[in-house]
Amino acid sequence: MASEEVPAPAADRIRVVGKWAGALEVDLGAWTVPMLRAEVARRVGDGVGPECVGLIFGGRVLKDEPPASLREAGLKANAKVLSSLTSPDRAKEIAAEAAKAKAEEEHAARLVRLWEAAKALSQRHTDGSYLAEEDYNLDLEDQSGQKVMFGSVDDKKALTMALMLHQKAKTQMKRQMYKEALDVLTMAEEAFSLCDPKLIEKVDNVPMLQLDIVWCYFVLRDVSCLEVAGTRLEKARLGFERSHGKDSTRFRILQAGRQADLAIYVRLELLEGVVAYHNGHVEKARGCLTSAHAKYLQLQVPEEAISMLMDMGYEPRSAKRALKMTGYDIQSSVELLCEEREKKFRRREEDRVRQREILEQMAYGKTPMNKAVDMQKLKGLTAIGFEKYLAAEALRINENDADKALDLLTNPEQNCILQSKIQAKRSRASRGFSAGSSSSRAAVARAAPAINNSQTSVNDVPHPADGDAPPHPADGGAPHPADGGDAPPHAADGDAPPHAADGDAPPMNNEETANQDEIMIDEVAADDENEGANSHPVPARDASMESELANELTGDALDDYDIDVSNEGQAIAEYLSLLEAAPSSS
Repeated sequence: MASEEVPAPAADRIRVVGKWAGALEVDLGAWTVPMLRAEVARRVGDGVGPECVGLIFGGRVLKDEPPASLREAGLKANAKVLSSLTSPDRAKEIAAEAAKAKAEEEHAARLVRLWEAAKALSQRHTDGSYLAEEDYNLDLEDQSGQKVMFGSVDDKKALTMALMLHQKAKTQMKRQMYKEALDVLTMAEEAFSLCDPKLIEKVDNVPMLQLDIVWCYFVLRDVSCLEVAGTRLEKARLGFERSHGKDSTRFRILQAGRQADLAIYVRLELLEGVVAYHNGHVEKARGCLTSAHAKYLQLQVPEEAISMLMDMGYEPRSAKRALKMTGYDIQSSVELLCEEREKKFRRREEDRVRQREILEQMAYGKTPMNKAVDMQKLKGLTAIGFEKYLAAEALRINENDADKALDLLTNPEQNCILQSKIQAKRSRASRGFSAGSSSSRAAVARAAPAINNSQTSVNDVPHPADGDAPPHPADGGAPHPADGGDAPPHAADGDAPPHAADGDAPPMNNEETANQDEIMIDEVAADDENEGANSHPVPARDASMESELANELTGDALDDYDIDVSNEGQAIAEYLSLLEAAPSSS
C-alpha cells in the first residue's frame, strides 16, 4: 500500500566558517538563530555553551531577539555564516552590557513620558481643556490655601509643570532612588527656567531644587560634580536669602516665629562644608560644619515632649514635626497642629464647592476645542441677568469668548434659537432618562468615579494616625465620615514653596441634584456626539503616568521643610572627625 504520510520538506544547506567550519542542513523556515547557535556549540564540543558562540551573516551579528526564523533573519540556501567563540566571562559581560543598554533605553523613554505627562497636565489644568475621565483637579495655592494668580498663562503652566516634576523627584529621593531623582530634578530645573525670573525669585522652590540636586551628588559620591556643586550651593544660598530674608528674619515673621526651615539649613551648611573640605578650605569647612552641627542638635526632640503630645491624641510623626518647628514649645506645637487641622477642614469644604462646580461644568459640555465652560465668565454673564444654562451654552459654542457670547445673548433672534435648542436637548435627555437609557447611566459612570477616586487614594478622613488629634464635639468642627478625606491642595507663596494642589471634593448625596446632573450630563453627551465631526480631537493621554504624577502630590505646605536629618548628622560627625586630623589653613 502506498504511504499516506506527507514527505518532509527538503532541508536547506548553509555553510559555517570560522571557529567551527562545515555544512549544516537546516530548515530555514523553522530553525531560529538560537537553534543554529546551539547546533554550532554542539559541533564545537569541549563544553562550549551556546552563549559563547557568536554568529555573523552579511556583516551583521545575528541576535536571538526578536525570535525569528533563519529565513526571516535573511539567510538563504548556501548562505555563509561566520562563527566565533568568546569566553564565558566575556559572554556575561556582553549580556550585562546589553541589559544595561536596555535599562538605560527604558529609563530614557520613561523620562520622556514623565515630561510629556507633566506638560499635558499643566496644559489642561491651565487652559481649561475638558477631560471628564480625569479624577483630580490641579491648582496652585499658597500656604494659606489661597489660589495663586498669574499674569501669564505660560508662567502658570511652566510653574505647575516644574512643581510636579520636583515633587516626583522628592518622592524618588525618599525611596533612595537618587540617580533617577537626579534626572527628574534636571527636568524640573528646565521647567523652572521657562518661568519669568521675577515670578520665582522671591519663592524658595528654586533654591530648594538646587539643594536637592547637590544632595543627590553627595549621596551618590559623585566627586566629578564638586565644582558645579559649589556653584549650585551659592545659588541656593542667595535664593534662600532673597525669599527668607537675612538670617531667615522674613521667614520667621511669616511663620509666626517658628523655625520650620531649620532642617534646610542643616543640609545646606553640611554640603557647603563638604565642598569647602574637598577644595582644601579647612577653616571654612570647619565653620560650616560647626554651624550645621549646632542646628542639628536643635532638631533633636526630647522623647518626653513627644510623649506629652501623644497623650493628647497626636500621632508621633506629626508631634515630632511640630516640636522641631517650634523649638520644643508644647503650646506652640499644639497651636501648629490645630492650625493644620483647621486648614484640612477648610479645604474639605472648599473641595465640596469645587466638586459641585466640576459637575456643573460637565453638565454644560465641552467647547469645540474640548475645553470646559469658563465658570468665571459664566458668573459674569449671569450677574447681568442672563439665565445660567443659556449663558453657558452661549459661551460653549463661542469657545468661551465672553464678547461673542454677549452678542449672541443680546440678539433677540439668536437668543430665541439658542433657547429652542436647549429646550429640545432637555426634552430629549429627559425622555431618555425616564426610560433608563444606557447612555445616561454610562455618563454618570464616567463622572462619579472621577470625583471619588482622588478622595480614596489621597484624601482620607483625619484620625490620630494621620497626625491630628480626634476633634471633640466642643470644637465645633468634628468631621463626619461621609465628609470624605482631606484634599491636598497647596502651592505658591511669596516666600514658601508653591505646590501643585490636587483636590476634588467627595460626591454629593442629594439624590435630586444628582438626578439633574445625570440628565444634563446625558444631554450634553448626546449633543457633543452630534457635534463630534466638528470637534477638535482630544490628544492621546498617558493616563497611568499622569495619575502617578498627580497622586504623589502631598498638598502639605510644610512637607518640604520636614526633613529627617539623621543622615546629615552622621555626615557632619564624619567630616568633623576628618577636620580634627587636618592642618589649619585658609
